[in-house]
Amino acid sequence: MTIDLSDYESGDKYDGDYDEALKALQDRLAHVHFKHIIHGSRSILVFEGWDAAGKGGAIRRMTGEWDPRYFDVWPIGAPTREEKDRHFLWRFWQKLPGSREIGVFDRSWYGRVLVERVENFCTKADWKRGYDEINEFEAQQIDGGTNLVKLFFHTTQEEQDERLAKRLDTPHKRWKITAEDFRNREKRDEYLEAIHDMFENTDTRWAPWKVIDGNDKKSARIAAMTHVAETLEAALPDDLPEADPEMVKLAEDAFGYEARD
Repeated sequence: MTIDLSDYESGDKYDGDYDEALKALQDRLAHVHFKHIIHGSRSILVFEGWDAAGKGGAIRRMTGEWDPRYFDVWPIGAPTREEKDRHFLWRFWQKLPGSREIGVFDRSWYGRVLVERVENFCTKADWKRGYDEINEFEAQQIDGGTNLVKLFFHTTQEEQDERLAKRLDTPHKRWKITAEDFRNREKRDEYLEAIHDMFENTDTRWAPWKVIDGNDKKSARIAAMTHVAETLEAALPDDLPEADPEMVKLAEDAFGYEARD
């Protein structure tokens, strides 16, 4: 069944100790990241959603305890002239994670079938073809051993308006507001249609979408981080290697190391 965004608008407050739950999740995700590094895994995390839906806040908290050497956050904006001269996926190939790395995309290749479609930045033939191109691109990553997690943060128009107003009222957050936010707002119905078609065409067996009810920021962060943790835990091997004998010998010689239970 096609995803229906109206099923993700309850905005239920987080039921529990948010700070405690957040800390536990960050510790859990830190262990996931260590295991990810140890096993030389590759993962892609896609964060899509409305303006002011909470993607950035969730990403900051999710990566809070990660080793910065082994992940990148890619904020995706309009393509450069050089990128426009090439296939739309070219710029994303340049950013794919290598061994032991996680690539976090704050917006992604789905711009082809969302903003580029709605704003007429590409032809109808381009964005219609984009569904198959995206599905094949994601299948290639997965077939090559990369883990892929896709999240969409949804908010109602009322909640989005309230957050935009708060940004304007908060001096150190005003930089987040652009005229584009309001242009997008005026075309919400068109975006809803594009999002519906995106889900219908790209919510695949191998790369399913996870919709996050973003109307309560705390609940949304916990839900998103839990989904990432569960998905990566299921994808990574359970075993951890024994200590490298060479390192053990060096420690024995250096300071009389003895293994502890």
